[in-house]
Amino acid sequence: MRQTDNATATLLMVGAMAAFAVEDLFLKRAAMALPPGQVIAMMGAGGALVFWIMAALKRQPILSRRALHGAPLIRALSEAAATMLYITALALIPLSINSALLQASPLVVTMGAALVLGEKVGWRRWTAIGVGFLGVLIVLQPWNDAFQAAGILTVLCVIVLAARDLATRAMPADIGTFQLVTWAYLALVPAGLLLMVLAGHGPGAIDPTRSLDLVMALVSGLFGYYAVTSATRMGEAAVIAPFRYTRLVFALLLAMLFLGERPGPAMLIGAALIIGSGLYTFMRERQRARAAAS
Repeated sequence: MRQTDNATATLLMVGAMAAFAVEDLFLKRAAMALPPGQVIAMMGAGGALVFWIMAALKRQPILSRRALHGAPLIRALSEAAATMLYITALALIPLSINSALLQASPLVVTMGAALVLGEKVGWRRWTAIGVGFLGVLIVLQPWNDAFQAAGILTVLCVIVLAARDLATRAMPADIGTFQLVTWAYLALVPAGLLLMVLAGHGPGAIDPTRSLDLVMALVSGLFGYYAVTSATRMGEAAVIAPFRYTRLVFALLLAMLFLGERPGPAMLIGAALIIGSGLYTFMRERQRARAAAS
């Protein structure tokens, strides 16, 4: 039964990563035509509405004081900050580079768990983390004239996402999933408006094409969230987690087909180092879990 569950969960995880890659494509198109802050605020409002309804159906209260302190507040603020950084970067640098840098997130989470939560991380995983960060440098190429400083925004986004994931680990078990996601989407609305103020942008006119981009980004994002949540509940984390890296494959294909991007050797080598080190880290964590269980 477990094997069948893992097989289904794997398919759901791959489908979720494909959906998130599609979401990134439409978000990039929208953020190149509209102020990124406006895109963030509109996505936050749309997502909050959908998940608020879902939370209400499951009788999970949204207007709760619990959302305003502790781990839930840190998670929502981290989600908002990460989205501000990521969508701003999407508007400035190629989708392929953004997606490659985003794959370093599991490595930063492992490092944060060791430094913040006191989890034991051996020299092998520390070495893998170092190799992964070397891959990040190769993707960014700060020594090259082709260096795109906006890529640092994605690196900062990865660090903030690690804070979000660590806050999620500390979350009380009785807080519902739809509560968490609704709070996160609600936090995007003021975050987007703040970004517009800081950038000095007024709201842009939304033509039918941009409206379609926003709707498609929202729909694909919602499907991706549903699929990744189902996969997490249905399969073993150690089995399905490595398939998160398929997001980069889908992003590269979409970037080449629809945006005319042609990733260079440095980006591909750096991405390979990031993914390879991440897969090794997953493998070591799985071995340690088995050893602890026995």
